Amino acid sequence: MIATPPNSQNALAASAAPVTDDHTDAPGPSSAVPQGTASASPATRLDTLPPSALTQTAAQGGAPVAGIASTAASPTFSPLYRQIKALITQSLESGEWRPGDVIPSEVDLAGRYGVSQGTVRKAIDELAADNLLIRRQGKGTFVATHHEDRVQVRFLRLLPDDGEMRPHVSDVLECRRVRAPADIARQLDLKPAEPVVQIKRVLRFEGPPVVFDEIWLPGAMFRGLTMERLAGYKGPFYAMFETEFGTRMIRASEKVRAVAAQAQVAALLGVKEGEPLLSVARLSYTYGDRPVEVRRGYYVTSHYHYQNDLS
Repeated sequence: MIATPPNSQNALAASAAPVTDDHTDAPGPSSAVPQGTASASPATRLDTLPPSALTQTAAQGGAPVAGIASTAASPTFSPLYRQIKALITQSLESGEWRPGDVIPSEVDLAGRYGVSQGTVRKAIDELAADNLLIRRQGKGTFVATHHEDRVQVRFLRLLPDDGEMRPHVSDVLECRRVRAPADIARQLDLKPAEPVVQIKRVLRFEGPPVVFDEIWLPGAMFRGLTMERLAGYKGPFYAMFETEFGTRMIRASEKVRAVAAQAQVAALLGVKEGEPLLSVARLSYTYGDRPVEVRRGYYVTSHYHYQNDLS
């Protein structure tokens, strides 16, 4: 879970001073990565590995990773399908199969890893449940992407009360490189005062603004992210981060509470000072459970509600 956000009186206080960075205009770190392939490239078969090679704990989900020797003194057993799941996740993280790509068939993956097709199917079922893969009847299994509507809706939970979905427009107010405030650095696992990109924007749904977001991203991962690039991109921020910077948001942890609108936020959202707003503090993660975004949002809920489906 993320740290409790500052109270409403100082949540938007300017706690960071602008800094310069020689890499500001450099391209994103993964913008030159070639497109992934759907072929099942050679890989170490599980039945040729010593037991210790099947027991290293993966960073995501605690599943042991097959194919990498473990240095742990007391290895922990993991079901075979979870080891296959970890290997497929490694291929997703490395960019072997990029967002939107079709991955090899279950038969091909079974041959690649030296396991049964049923074992591969169970691993893919879990990855689909984790929203990392998407099955399409008659077409195959694809790497999930933030360019798809179903993925966008998963991370934007504000819905109109009348139930009619409308396209949203993002108005970027500010994008600058600053030194990370202490609480932001802690949440992003950065050193104090390390560079971050700070973004302020309002979101509207064919009408007045309904969301004000303040976002922080690790500076090293988002070199070259500027106001001009954000304003010129037609699509969700997460889709841009995925395509142009090679950083995919996998999951997020949120804290939601009711707050009174401060003067600055009230003016941006066109509401009265002190009017109730919904405050959503989010910490987003990429592969390996690495935190890559701190987001503080303020939502107008007079005609909208925050919906979360539990299963």
